[in-house]
Amino acid sequence: MKISFLLHNAYGIGGTISTTFNLAQALAERHEVEIVSVLRHREHPNFTLDPKVSLRPLVDLRQEKEHPLHLRPARVFPRAEYRYRQYSELTDQRIGECLAATDADVVIGTRPGLNVHLALQAPQHVARVGQEHLTLDNHSPRLRSTLRRAYRRLDALTTVTEADAAAYRRKMRLPGVRVETLPNSVPDPALPAADGTAKVVVAAGRLVPVKRYDLLIEAFAAVAAEHRDWQLRIYGKGEELDRLRKLVADLGLWDNVFLMGAAAPMEAEWVKGSIGAAASNFEPFGMTIVEAMRCGLPVVSTDCPYGPGEIIQDGIDGRLVPVGDRDALGAALLGLVRDDERRRRMGRAALQNARRFAPGPVVEQAERLLAEAVSARRAGRPVVQQPARPHRVLVSQGFAARDAAYIAAGGALRIVRRGQR
Repeated sequence: MKISFLLHNAYGIGGTISTTFNLAQALAERHEVEIVSVLRHREHPNFTLDPKVSLRPLVDLRQEKEHPLHLRPARVFPRAEYRYRQYSELTDQRIGECLAATDADVVIGTRPGLNVHLALQAPQHVARVGQEHLTLDNHSPRLRSTLRRAYRRLDALTTVTEADAAAYRRKMRLPGVRVETLPNSVPDPALPAADGTAKVVVAAGRLVPVKRYDLLIEAFAAVAAEHRDWQLRIYGKGEELDRLRKLVADLGLWDNVFLMGAAAPMEAEWVKGSIGAAASNFEPFGMTIVEAMRCGLPVVSTDCPYGPGEIIQDGIDGRLVPVGDRDALGAALLGLVRDDERRRRMGRAALQNARRFAPGPVVEQAERLLAEAVSARRAGRPVVQQPARPHRVLVSQGFAARDAAYIAAGGALRIVRRGQR
């Protein structure tokens, strides 16, 4: 097969980019694979890409940021999508041209707005697979309404957790579209696993409010008070950097908590630690959790929707604590810091249990799904042929009506506010 991924910006840093590179490189062992990056802002990607995977950008912001068409708002990319302001008539045009000319057997979209482009603009002969790297409930009612209409033209839709797949099946009614869980994969580590002796807790990700690094730092204060020789290393960059620096200073933790900046890949940093940590309010999957576990670290995480609870077995290969509970997070970290044998035992379990996220099993599932989507598209039939169940139809119609009501109420409120100005 020739497989094409449509990605927002392959030159940035983020979980979607990392997992797309991982899957593309694994598929390239047996297939012709390309990544099409809508945007480009630097010469080389942050993540290393195997030469077997071709990479081509559509809009190079270094030369085309002021292009007349890039100064006009997008018409195809949905307005309600989070990245809308980064899209334009120029991206609409380039994506449309790319899809019209593609010789791929299957194109994979990697975010809602690109899935809409794929659903509406891909040629009839091309199999269309959308990926959801966030969650359905994370999207606004307006965006969900757009997706309901567009996604019916897809052949398949993948989510990263079973909980989100169940939400799509229950709330969206996408007849003929296969909705399947396809977890993110993490390559087999090249370095020896952590042995649990380093007195270091490691966390990684974007420094944004939802990740709650402030909560993690506050929780770690309890560890530092009892074990002054332990460190917390946080890797990443983002808008919260200055606030987190101030928090570290205010708590007097400058000898224990270190904001390390971005690191890609992270494997060499994970193996320097003994415990992984995540404090998010919301986590569609939990790529860094899997990365840490694949390097032999037990992970202490908030049990937030949706991913951590499907990755971590509480008390076996990590700990799950209530969202936003600083004391519970601190106590869970302390429990592993105090007990060397338990920490090492859970690290070994994490290494074993995280193998289900190795490229092998995930790629086999992806290959099967893509092959079935291509076969069905060529035969002119849906990938799944399931009879409509009256109960499910009524449930999905109910959710559609609820979203429509929210949209109408929001529109009425905007009219009232304009009238008051």
